[in-house]
Amino acid sequence: MSRFPDTMEFTRLNRPIGIEWSASNLEVEGQIPPEINGAFFRAVPDPAFSPLFPDDSILSADGMVSRFSFENGTVDHAIRYLRTPRFEAERVARRALFGRYRNPFTDLPEVQGTDRAVANTTPVWHGGRLFMTKEDALAYEVNPHTLETVGPWTYEGKLRSPTMTAHPRVDPVTGEMFMFGYEAGGLCSDDVAYFIADRDGNLKSEEWFKAPYCSLMHDFGLTERWAVFAVFPTKTDLERLKQGGVHWSHDADGDAWIGIMPRYGKGSEMRWFKGPKGVFAFHYINAWDEGDTVHLDICLADSNPFPFIRAASGDFRPTFDLKMTSTRWTFDMSNPADTFVARDICPPGDLPRLRDADLSRPYSHFWMPSMNPQGGPPVPGGPVGAQFNCLLRIEPATGRIGMAQFGPGTAVSEPVHVPSGKPGHDGWLILVVDREIDPGHHASELVIIDATDIGAPPVARVRVPVALHPQIHGCWVSGAQLAQSRHKG
Repeated sequence: MSRFPDTMEFTRLNRPIGIEWSASNLEVEGQIPPEINGAFFRAVPDPAFSPLFPDDSILSADGMVSRFSFENGTVDHAIRYLRTPRFEAERVARRALFGRYRNPFTDLPEVQGTDRAVANTTPVWHGGRLFMTKEDALAYEVNPHTLETVGPWTYEGKLRSPTMTAHPRVDPVTGEMFMFGYEAGGLCSDDVAYFIADRDGNLKSEEWFKAPYCSLMHDFGLTERWAVFAVFPTKTDLERLKQGGVHWSHDADGDAWIGIMPRYGKGSEMRWFKGPKGVFAFHYINAWDEGDTVHLDICLADSNPFPFIRAASGDFRPTFDLKMTSTRWTFDMSNPADTFVARDICPPGDLPRLRDADLSRPYSHFWMPSMNPQGGPPVPGGPVGAQFNCLLRIEPATGRIGMAQFGPGTAVSEPVHVPSGKPGHDGWLILVVDREIDPGHHASELVIIDATDIGAPPVARVRVPVALHPQIHGCWVSGAQLAQSRHKG
């Protein structure tokens, strides 16, 4: 194929851009708060070549690392492809060589056995290192100053798991990073590896356990005492892959299971609770414990939100026709039953952002992109095919909700939070907002808003001279953290 397919995955906001570029002193409208000093890193899936299969997913796209750098009220930007073995092989060939999403049996013979990692999902900072992650492979280390790819990260050869989640958790008190990898025993295996690194980035432990079945396990929960793993019925099948089929399909009648083990415990100490049938959650808001009680707040849907996974399951509903809720699951660890209590806590949405200091602890509020029906129809794009059009500030305990809107035809990405350090002030949120100009073109800007009063006008807008491809996730790295990087500029 010489052109990209005319599908949702590669058109509208998902239209491939494939440009590495950098610019200094971007135009700023308003004033950037002085405490915003550091870098906003974004993980961007942007395919360099048209896929071998026209029904491929944007989730297979090559990973790009995007960086907005802030210093003394100025903003620079740079974006660069991850130089993974997959990207380098296709760059030399000048065409796609790898097949369907997470199906190595569909790769061309000349790249069979080559690392398929694209590292396109989440940037992660820990132990003075920047990692780009995607859950079907190891994390890839990147020089945060130059955006050069260092290579796959194995904790100096100590890590046995060949995969690492895109959602590790960094404890705000201990500085430890908690991670897991599923399909750790190989393609379609039910093995899960749970591993911990100390604040300096040294691997401390790696525990393996068996899940009830091989499931798409995108996120997990962490409390001060427990690690929480949810297994939802989006399943794979090795024979289907060998026949050239899709990696995932969703079982609407399948049971969900929630496993809870001690935070520093053994896999053998895992306890499983039976969940509802057919549900799925990509992202967790937070988890915490109170005595023998464990709470898990999640963004729940009645099926898998990815259209290509639902289509493989015979479910062709549009994404926003799914029943979505923000739900709290509460587990009594002193009760031997495998049941738990569920209740809805706030309007639906996804890509929740919590203050780093609140992770694994009781919390009062969080921020989350959502859909305001009065804000116009969603802009097509992103991994689920439709973008959110507003940002909410939610207090689950009080029911108070604030909303930031950016006008019709806009797409709101996941924000990052920057603390201000001022008593009584909740800091700032930084996010990219895309505005569709017409069905084939859009403009992007970086927006900074008050994290407490998100309905107020932005304190600053940064004009971006080139349209940006939608990110998946992002992270904020302060100037002080960058100064402790293991790499030089």
